[in-house]
Formats: sequence, C-alpha cells, structure tokens
Amino acid sequence: MRACLQRAPLLVAALWWGGLSGLSFVAVPMAFAFFGNPVVAGPFAAKLFQVQAWVSLVAALGLLVWGRLQRLRGGEVTARWVLLPWLLLAALAALVQEHGVAERILTARSTGGNLRLWHAVGTGLIVLQWLSALRVLCWLAPRSGRR
Repeated sequence: MRACLQRAPLLVAALWWGGLSGLSFVAVPMAFAFFGNPVVAGPFAAKLFQVQAWVSLVAALGLLVWGRLQRLRGGEVTARWVLLPWLLLAALAALVQEHGVAERILTARSTGGNLRLWHAVGTGLIVLQWLSALRVLCWLAPRSGRR
C-alpha cells in the first residue's frame, strides 16, 4: 500500500495526460464526425472540454500540494521547483479556457464573433495543458539512474 501511495503523483499525472489525450484528440473529433453537424457537436464538445479543464485544474493543484508536502516532510525539494512552472501554466490555461474562451466559442457563431480566432486560442490552451501534463508525467516517471 505504501508503494502505491508513493506512486500516486505519477498516477495522477498519467491519468491527467491520458485524459487530455483521449478527450482532446479522440473523443471531440469523433463527436464532430458522429454528429455531422457542428451546431449539435459543438455544445457536446464544450461539455467535454469543461470537464477536461476542471480535471486539469484539480490535477495541477493536487500535484502542487504534493510538492509542498514533499518539502514539509524534508523530502526532495527539486520536485516542487521543477514542476512548479508547468503546474501553474496548466492551471492558468485551464482557467482561461473555462472562463475566458469557452463561452466566446459557443456564442461566436450566433453573435458574428470570430469563431476561427477563438477556436485557435482554445486549441492553444488545450495544447499548453497537454504539454504541461506530459512534462510533469515525464519528470515523475522513473528513469534508470535516477531515484
């Protein structure tokens, strides 16, 4: 049981990155292909991205707390400082995606907004979260010669 607890940050990072990959690069494109109508698929994809943003936020903040606990226990301080910018970047990207861009994407078509611009910004934020999760996962994954 103790070994599982020690690997919990790795599991969180793996689930975070895998969830981002599955939702962003598989489920959403399949939804648009399945529904065949952007008016129907768009709100569905928005709900998936909303879930994904909250998962990113919870995972990033959870791993930040883990890094802080490592320091308080006298453990390796490196984890906190190496991962800090990536976790903050992911959390910020998730918040901006959820509270700044998502609504603009949904209303762009009806209000005459620039749908292409907001999709590009949203995609960029998803990619930032994905890259951040990947960096955290790669750092936490055991490598030969380390730990």
